[in-house]
Amino acid sequence: MLLKTIREDLRAVFDRDPSATSWLEVVLTYAGFHALLAYRVSHWLKTHHVPFFPRAISQVARWLTGIEIHPSAKIGTGFFIDHGMGVVIGETAEIGNYVTLFQGVTLGGTGKERGKRHPTVGNHVVVGAGAKILGGITIGDNVKIGANSVVLKNVAPNSTVIGVPARVIKTQGERVPDATMDHTNLPDPIMDRFVALEHELIELRKKLENQESPRLF
Repeated sequence: MLLKTIREDLRAVFDRDPSATSWLEVVLTYAGFHALLAYRVSHWLKTHHVPFFPRAISQVARWLTGIEIHPSAKIGTGFFIDHGMGVVIGETAEIGNYVTLFQGVTLGGTGKERGKRHPTVGNHVVVGAGAKILGGITIGDNVKIGANSVVLKNVAPNSTVIGVPARVIKTQGERVPDATMDHTNLPDPIMDRFVALEHELIELRKKLENQESPRLF
């Protein structure tokens, strides 16, 4: 079973990376495949209650590849990490079949939960570079997550999400009204907060000026 899963992972590289030219090249030079191979072995040891070695293998793989996958995470077949540097997959994360992650992706917690605190990702999901999926949320099948998005809520199947925080721009293949892929128009919650604070300060200054105005009578 373990060898069959590894073969599926290897096949996924050729299915999704046009630059892959040979089995030998992938096995010897692809950091994403190395990290996944280390995870498969460490997870197998973890499920057979072998102490120490699963985390040790995970840490060595992290040092060598720059990719951190907790041995307790659950990852389906045909998983592919493209480029890979900076990918983090937390302890209670669950990933379906034929999922693709690009560099810098985090499947992490928010620091508030206990127990199931990392995301569940469905089948055939693509997560763009630098995206963060945080908390015990669920990402449905066939979802696409744009680069550098921050996903904090459940995402329905067959949707496309972008932005900080992430918002749906397509669902069931249809564009959401008023949604845009123009990154210059993405919502900026920090700027919105600054604008709100500026309005509050203006109102406060007006109140103070009214209180300090000298009375004529």
